[in-house]
Amino acid sequence: MRVLIAGCGYIGSSLGVELVRQGHKVFGLRRSRSAEAELKAAGIEPLSADISQATELAALPSAYDWVVDCVSAGLGGGPAAYKAAYLEGMTNLLAWLQPAPPNKFVYTSSTSVYGQTGGETVDETSPAEPSAETGKILVATENKLLSAARKGFPAIVLRLAGIYGPGRGYWLKQVVSGQARLEGAGDRVLNMVHRDDVAGAILTALERGQPGEVYNVVDDEPVTQRAFFQGLSAFLGKPMPSPAAEPAPPSKRGLSNKQVSNRKLKTELGYRFKYPTFREGFAGRIPA
Repeated sequence: MRVLIAGCGYIGSSLGVELVRQGHKVFGLRRSRSAEAELKAAGIEPLSADISQATELAALPSAYDWVVDCVSAGLGGGPAAYKAAYLEGMTNLLAWLQPAPPNKFVYTSSTSVYGQTGGETVDETSPAEPSAETGKILVATENKLLSAARKGFPAIVLRLAGIYGPGRGYWLKQVVSGQARLEGAGDRVLNMVHRDDVAGAILTALERGQPGEVYNVVDDEPVTQRAFFQGLSAFLGKPMPSPAAEPAPPSKRGLSNKQVSNRKLKTELGYRFKYPTFREGFAGRIPA
C-alpha cells in the first residue's frame, strides 16, 4: 500500500515505523523539513507542506491507498491554530484527494468533543457538545469529514483520549516537577491512552474500520485524578500532590468530567490494548 501520514510527528512517526515494517510504502507529511533525516532513517519518505495552505498541497503527489490525518495544532494552540490545522486542513485535504480518493481515510479527533461534566460514561452515540471553542472546531471538522463519508468518501473518525508515552505525559511531568495539584477531592476522571495503542488503533481502523463510523480510542480504565496521582507518586517516589489553593483555570479544551468507553473499538474492530491501563503503560511499576 501507498500510505500518506499527514502530521507525521509523535503519533504518525510511530505508526509509520510499523507500516514500513509491514512492507508498505509510507510518506510522512510535515509542515517543516526539520525531521527529514529522522523520517528517512525510519524508512519513511518525507514530504513538506502546510495542509492549511491548499497551494502547498497541490504541489504534492496525491495518489494513495491509505491516508491518515493526525495533524496537531501545536503546543498551546488556541482557536485560530485549531481552525487552521483541523478545519481548514481537512477542507484542503478533501479537495486535494477528491480526484483520486484513497481506499481508506482515518482522521484522529479527540475525546474533548465530549463536554459532559457529571462523571457519566459516554460512547460514540453520546452528544458531542463541548463548551470550549477548540472543541467546537473539532466537532465541525468531524462533521465535514462525516458529511463527505455519507457521499462515498471512505472516512473514519477516531476520537483519541489524552496521549502519553515515551517522552510525553503532561501529568507525569507535573508530578516530577512538584507542580501537580489535586483539583478539589481529585474526583475528576482522566481518560488516557498510550502512544503505541493510538498507532495500533489507527492501523486497525485502516485494515478493518467501517467508513462513516466513529470510534473512541481510550484505554480500559478511566481513572480519577486522585488515583492516578497516587499511582504516579508511588512509582516516582514523590509525595502525593496537595490540593490546589484555587480552582484550576479553564483549559483550552474546557473542563469536562466523563468516562469514555472503548467498547466499540474492541467489539467491532477486535482491538486489544498493549497497555490496558496506565499501570501497564509504566511497565507495571505503578501499584494497583
